[in-house]
Amino acid sequence: MLTALGMFGALLIFAGYTTSLLNEDWLWLCMPGYLLHWVGDSMDGSLARFRHIERPRYGYFLDHSCDGLATFLILLGIGLSPYVRLEVALIAMIGYLLLCIHTFLAVRVLGEMRLSYLNAGPTELRVILVSLTFAMLLFGDKQRDMTAMTGFDWFVGGVGLVLIGLFVVQTASAVRRLARIEPAL
Repeated sequence: MLTALGMFGALLIFAGYTTSLLNEDWLWLCMPGYLLHWVGDSMDGSLARFRHIERPRYGYFLDHSCDGLATFLILLGIGLSPYVRLEVALIAMIGYLLLCIHTFLAVRVLGEMRLSYLNAGPTELRVILVSLTFAMLLFGDKQRDMTAMTGFDWFVGGVGLVLIGLFVVQTASAVRRLARIEPAL
């Protein structure tokens, strides 16, 4: 139920960003969307463990599948909004999904699950996205020339490049570690 609530929140966020093409006030729809997404995504596994009804493989698969879909919806919505170019939002999406791939591979080959990088995890990323949305409401110019880069584009693109850089650094670190664990013959 909480997972469905989180996905509903992601749909609200997507709807808020995309309908901001009609009127910037639709961005307000993103705010309850982020709250619902955070509650649903953050509490589903914790509640299952508390109630002793956890299903580790099912929960892991469903949770991370929904995370990928929710991230796709949120960043696609941002890219379809009049505030951030689609190709820039896709850079952020690629960075996020590359880090997800790294996390899932590390679980399999290293037995480690790491969700935070640079002292920021999913909750901090949501705070950044809510702040970005407030900035769009306060400072956004939806009548912009879509060929010019704006501060929103630079910010979202910069976050995407940082995520891609983290993927490269974390992957190189894991490869070095695995090379020590399994040296070549």
